[in-house]
Amino acid sequence: MSIRVSASILDCDFRRLEQELNAVVNAGADSIHLDIMDGHFVPNLSYGTPIARAVRNTVKVPVYSHLMVLAPEKMIARFAPYSDIIIFHIEATTEPEKCLSEIRQAGCQPGISLNPDTPLDNLLPWLSRIADVLIMSVQPGFGGQQFIPESLNRIARLCQWRAEKNLKFTISVDGGISPANSAQVIQAGADLLVAGSTIFKSADYQTTIRALKCLTF
Repeated sequence: MSIRVSASILDCDFRRLEQELNAVVNAGADSIHLDIMDGHFVPNLSYGTPIARAVRNTVKVPVYSHLMVLAPEKMIARFAPYSDIIIFHIEATTEPEKCLSEIRQAGCQPGISLNPDTPLDNLLPWLSRIADVLIMSVQPGFGGQQFIPESLNRIARLCQWRAEKNLKFTISVDGGISPANSAQVIQAGADLLVAGSTIFKSADYQTTIRALKCLTF
């Protein structure tokens, strides 16, 4: 499977949202990543369902809703109509079973994310039941942070588990991803790279996305 890039719109120009979405998809983004923040699980606030609806109505590529919120089970129904995959943080809920069930009942695929300091072992009970693992390679809540190098070991370990257990989940990586480190992240075992400011603050979206995928013209 070729490497995929998901464009996180947190750093896009929201005054030109439709144009930004079309531009990034035409430039080669394989999906759109929505960072939903509540100001409690992470210190920042982002956007709600009106933005999610606008994204869903504009693009045909998959939409990932990344719930960086406390008690994500309370938010799933709100974002499901606009999402293909809903990702929740294992640290943010005492009811992961309920989250998985509600995501599937809503017609979406479930994913689980975990913060840089959370042991990977916390994922073990759920790996056979999810479509995506999102490794946070920065502390969640703000764009533009530096990639945490230890994330490479976490990606490689997760990739090894997947092979040993013959599982099918995708390994996604979010935070500090740039053309300077994407080759290392891919080599460690990532399937999908989430990038926001790296893309939207660049002069040429297509060149940047191709560089993230380690492609040449």
